This record gives sequence, structure tokens and C-alpha cells, in this order.
Amino acid sequence: MNLPLPARAISDAFLAACLAELKALKPGNVHVHAPGHDMEVKHFEDAAAVATRHIAQRGASVGRRVRGAVEASFAATGRNTNLGIILLCAPLAYAAGEVVRGDTLAQRLSAVLSSLDRIDAADVFAAIARANPGGLGDSQRGDVRMETEMTLLEAMSLASNRDRIALAFVTDFADIFEFALPLLKQVKRIAETPELAVTTLHMNLLARFPDTHIARKFGPETAEIVRIEARNRLALSPAVMTKAALSELEIFDIALKARGLNPGTTADFVVATLFTEAISTQVADPRST
Repeated sequence: MNLPLPARAISDAFLAACLAELKALKPGNVHVHAPGHDMEVKHFEDAAAVATRHIAQRGASVGRRVRGAVEASFAATGRNTNLGIILLCAPLAYAAGEVVRGDTLAQRLSAVLSSLDRIDAADVFAAIARANPGGLGDSQRGDVRMETEMTLLEAMSLASNRDRIALAFVTDFADIFEFALPLLKQVKRIAETPELAVTTLHMNLLARFPDTHIARKFGPETAEIVRIEARNRLALSPAVMTKAALSELEIFDIALKARGLNPGTTADFVVATLFTEAISTQVADPRST
């Protein structure tokens, strides 16, 4: 398919990624097997449905897409369900749907990220303040509740040492293109079901990177403990999660939720990886094969 992609193709890919993530058992997160953290699957389905139009809005800046999607999601659900998903997917959608330099999705994304400006920062700051994610805290520089003269990329750079999504902005989404996307491609070929491929992606991300949503709310030590717990459970099915492993993962899911631990950043990267796969396949990105 020729670039740029039609808005409909991007919106369909975004919604499909959001729904596919919800169908898989992902310990600690909300999914069709169990609610959690005072949220249910319907909250995420409703948020995805109303965010889709904004994510794929032709001609809209990255910041405007983020702000519109967050405001629509909050209006539909009354809570923060998908801020991280939107932050990761908006620049990907822009890279795929607008006139941007670069032959591959990864190259185009790099160009988009480097061009993010102060207006993008203002819109994204407003969106983050509206969503009010757990553990937001205060900062002398780059506080989302204050006016900023920084570009969005500069603001993300300031937060990159404590937030994995911010780090993605300053590394051209290396976690996705260099780790999560190749892994997803590999496990989809051998998984018993698409849902088990997603579960495998979730567990590998959780085992590799301490979840920064957990770290913000409970501290980096707790996030590291959860990472180790996830790594230990990868031994259940080293190559790909199987149906036989689900009962143990359900126990892990219950235990995390009982402790109030929600690896939300990991879930955000799962959706963003699924979205990346869908759109990069359509633009025949060599890095997605």
C-alpha cells in the first residue's frame, strides 16, 4: 500500500490493536478474563472507540491527536484508561498517515519525533493533566500543570529517566522496533492462538523492563520485584506461552491485583506494538518482516 495510509486504515489498525490486547491474559492488567483496579474491559473498549477518530485525524498534529483522544476517552469513561496508548500511537499514526520524509515507518517516525514542537508540548501537557495518571508527582521543569517553553521532545527527554514512554520518544521507539516487534513476529508464527502471542509479548516486556507505572506509584524497587516475578514465570513456556501455562498466569494476575500493582506501561507498549505491526505491514516496512 502506498504512503501515506488512508485515515480509515490507521483507525482500523488502532482499534484492532486495542481490542486484541484486551482479549489476552496479561497478568496485572484488565482483560476479558478478569477486571482489575476498579476498571472493566468495557471502559477500555469505550475509550478506544472514541479515541480512534482523533488518533487517525488527517492533518492534525501529534499533540492535537493526543489531546483530542484523551479528552474523548475521559468523557466516555470518566477515568484515565489509555493515556500511554495514545502517547505512543499518535506519532506512529502521524508517521503512517501524513506526508513525512523516510521510506520505512521507523524512518518516518524518527522524522516526526524530531519535529515535535512547543505547541505539541502544550497539547500533550494538557492531555496528561486531564488524565492525571497515578504517581504523576511534581517537577520544577516540565511540569505538565505549568506553561512550558520546551518542545515536546525536550520535555520527554527530561522525563526519560523515570518513564519508559518518554524514553521511547527520545530513542525513536527502540523498545518497539528493536525488541517487541521482532518478538511479536516470531511468537505469532508458533503460538497456539493470537491471544497467546499477545500474552507472550506482555510477559516478555514485563520481564525485560521494570514497569514505570508501577515505579511511579510504588517505587522502583517494587517495579523490579515484579520484573523478576515475570521473568521467573517465563520459564513456564520459554518460547511462547501455551494454554497449559494460563492457570499459573491467572494466579500471578490475581496476586498482582491483590497488591494493587498494575503494569500499565507494559500494556501500553503491547498495544503500540500491535499497532506498529499492523501499519508497518501495510507500508511494507522492511523492519517489520
